[in-house]
Amino acid sequence: MLLVVDIGNTNIVWGVYDDCTLAAHWRLATDVKKTSDEYGILFANLLTAAGISSHRLSGAIMSSVVPALTRTVEDMLEEYFHQHPLIVTSDTDTGLTLRYANPKEIGSDRLVNAAAAYHKYRRDLIVVDFGTATTFCAITAEGHYLGGVIAPGLGISAEALFARAAKLAKVELIRPKTVIGTDTAGSIQLEGLELLYRRAQGAPPPTLQV
Repeated sequence: MLLVVDIGNTNIVWGVYDDCTLAAHWRLATDVKKTSDEYGILFANLLTAAGISSHRLSGAIMSSVVPALTRTVEDMLEEYFHQHPLIVTSDTDTGLTLRYANPKEIGSDRLVNAAAAYHKYRRDLIVVDFGTATTFCAITAEGHYLGGVIAPGLGISAEALFARAAKLAKVELIRPKTVIGTDTAGSIQLEGLELLYRRAQGAPPPTLQV
C-alpha cells in the first residue's frame, strides 16, 4: 500500500492507496507547531481506526508547499512507518516538460495537479485548484507545462473583506438560499459564490432558487 501526503497551507490531506484504489483518506489542519511525534500519533491512530496495519505500507510520497513542515512530516514517516518518502519537486519525473522560466518556483501542489490531469486526459488543459490560493495551470496535449495564474483564494478574499470593513462580521462561506441577498450574511455568501464562478472560467453558473 502507498501512503500519500499533500501538505497545504490550510490542510494536510493524506490517504492510503491499495494498488490504484484509494482505501482511506483524511484531512487535518496544517499546524507548523506540531512535532513529528504528534503527527505520528495522529496518523497511526487514524490508520488503526480504519483497520489498516502500518505493516502493509510499502512506500510513501509527499507534496508540500509548507517548507517548515516538510522535514517534520518526512521524519515522522520514517520513524513511525519506516518509509522514506519521495518528495515531489520540479526535478521529479512527472511526465511533463516544464516550460517555466524557473521550474523550481512551481509549487509541488501545482505539479501534481497538472500531472494527474494530463495523465488522465492527454489533451490541452487548464487545471483549476480552489485552495488557500486559487491556481490555474495550462498544459498542452504534448505534456508541456506552460505556467498559469495564482490568485487569492476564496478564504483569503473573505478575510480581507472582514478585516477592511468594520461592520461586516465573519460568516460561513456556504451556498446561499436565494440569488438576492436579503441580509448581510447572505450578501457576503453570494459574493463568494460569484468569485468561484468567475474563477472557474466558463463553468455553468450555479442554480439558485429566486
